[in-house]
Amino acid sequence: MKVRRLEQAEHGLTRPLYEEVFSEDSKRFIDYYYTEKTKDNQIYVAEEDGGIQAMLHLNPYELNVNGTKKKANYIVAVATRESYRGRGFMKALLETALKDMYREGESFTYLMPAAEAIYTPHGFRTVYTQQLEYCPIGEAGDVTLENGITCQVRPVANQDIPMLVNAENAALEAEGYQVYTLKSEMYYERLMKEYASEGAKLMLYYLNGHLVGNCPYVPEQEEEEAPKIMIRITDTKRMLASVSLRELTAVCFQITDPIIEENNRTVVVTGTEHSGVMLMDGKEENSEGTVTVEALGELLFGVKTVKEICLEEGVSMSDRMKEEMKKIIPLSKIRAEIFFRKSLEIPNASFKNESLY
Repeated sequence: MKVRRLEQAEHGLTRPLYEEVFSEDSKRFIDYYYTEKTKDNQIYVAEEDGGIQAMLHLNPYELNVNGTKKKANYIVAVATRESYRGRGFMKALLETALKDMYREGESFTYLMPAAEAIYTPHGFRTVYTQQLEYCPIGEAGDVTLENGITCQVRPVANQDIPMLVNAENAALEAEGYQVYTLKSEMYYERLMKEYASEGAKLMLYYLNGHLVGNCPYVPEQEEEEAPKIMIRITDTKRMLASVSLRELTAVCFQITDPIIEENNRTVVVTGTEHSGVMLMDGKEENSEGTVTVEALGELLFGVKTVKEICLEEGVSMSDRMKEEMKKIIPLSKIRAEIFFRKSLEIPNASFKNESLY
């Protein structure tokens, strides 16, 4: 088995494998994906017996993380040809991609799993469950919400995109979300093409003439389990530097990571509610405890408390360390609503006036 990252001109070589594994996707959608998304994504492949037998795509997005812009890759289209499954192809692809993302300075990566159990052995943890909402009509008209308020809706037009970008980014910031996808005109132009490939539309919601939100219309939408988002820290120091503190903090501890060797380190976290986190390299003999990379992700994204991660294998903390770690303000307010696909997932955070929804 040979694992490598393809050159951009080679991306089309993975289409036959995509069509074989994700046979439920329409030709129109696959045409869209291999025309638009593969222009700027990264594709890792595992080759054997003279061909591509497995692949993993990294689709780049710009996120707001606690007020700072960060590049993050969304892992999609993870696929292995059926006759080659169970031989470690996916493990090799994931580990290669994770190490490369560390080298490229990315704090974390994320995905929507077909099954959480596939990714937990590789350090991924669930941090968010989607709240799926769809517009019941695909043309201009009235829609009554569950609370009885009636909004006017209409499809997004190309000339709406600049206004929509500004409105959504401003609304997400105003509502205090700590982690969300930053919108751009290219983001919405691509999203509308993606919707069109499947007969879907993005609908604008108005109340008394004021824009209050957006929501996709998807024809023949079936009931489905709310999908989840899993994250995996790729650079522990950059990730720790992204959070805020409640008050004066000073703690030294070790981090363990079985995949990304550079994350195995002793760190000193100091700072105040005003300065934010300041990091220094620490000495092992001064360490007050040990935290695994996955437990650190759960803590920093607010999935588990200090008390809860201390129950996990590989985590130990002194009583003083426990108190200091409680001073970290987790990134628990996440907005990552998406237009769900079983085979390929495209992030699409929607803004809404919470008083209406």
